[in-house]
Amino acid sequence: MVNLRHDNAVADSFLLLLKREKIRHRTYRTREEAGRDAFDYIEMFCNPKRKHARNGMLTPLEFERQQKLRNEGV
Repeated sequence: MVNLRHDNAVADSFLLLLKREKIRHRTYRTREEAGRDAFDYIEMFCNPKRKHARNGMLTPLEFERQQKLRNEGV
């Protein structure tokens, strides 16, 4: 049987970071405004800049680039 608490661990961790680093203490007028702000956080900060311990302290973009190079060599 799968432990559902651990299934959501990655999503829960990300949502806590999003709340702490981006949206806490902000009031959005519309859902669209909140969505744009969350999208900007993910695409402009998390993917290109934030390093992750699970992938060797690389940014997601750098990790994907290295994976692509590794796969091309196979």
